[in-house]
Amino acid sequence: MERLQQLMVTFSWLIPFIAICVLWDSVWKVIGMWKAARNNHLVWFICIAIFNTMGILPIIYLLLDKKKV
Repeated sequence: MERLQQLMVTFSWLIPFIAICVLWDSVWKVIGMWKAARNNHLVWFICIAIFNTMGILPIIYLLLDKKKV
């Protein structure tokens, strides 16, 4: 029982870290999917929806798809 309590204390940072990662990925995924849908980029939309890349793929899409002014 004492060993379990030690493990819980040692990994107490894990749940907030996972929650922050999920929130980070969700925000970027929604933004990327919204832009891909508006621009009729079906392949990008599907890739962003399927692959969990912690926001990297949506950020790449948003950077590559910037409108040139």
